[in-house]
Amino acid sequence: MNVTLTPELEQMVNDKVASGLYSSAGEVMREALRLLLEFDELRRRRIEELRNEIEAGAEQIKQGKFTTYASGDALMDDIEKRGKERLAARQQRY
Repeated sequence: MNVTLTPELEQMVNDKVASGLYSSAGEVMREALRLLLEFDELRRRRIEELRNEIEAGAEQIKQGKFTTYASGDALMDDIEKRGKERLAARQQRY
């Protein structure tokens, strides 16, 4: 298989080999593809988690578990307040 790279990508591959981290351009490309597979799997998991959270939220709405806000500002204030509470709780754990 032949692959054509932009001059910038070709230089990056050559730099990686020259650094001694990789013994060949093929090794650099295999590592890049392995990382792409990991990235794709991470993205797939994140999308799945998001879908699950959307589904859970929709179910909560069906059950009447939601808050109505008087204005967009009230919503933003509540989001900010809960975010600060979560941050403080996280900081206490560490």
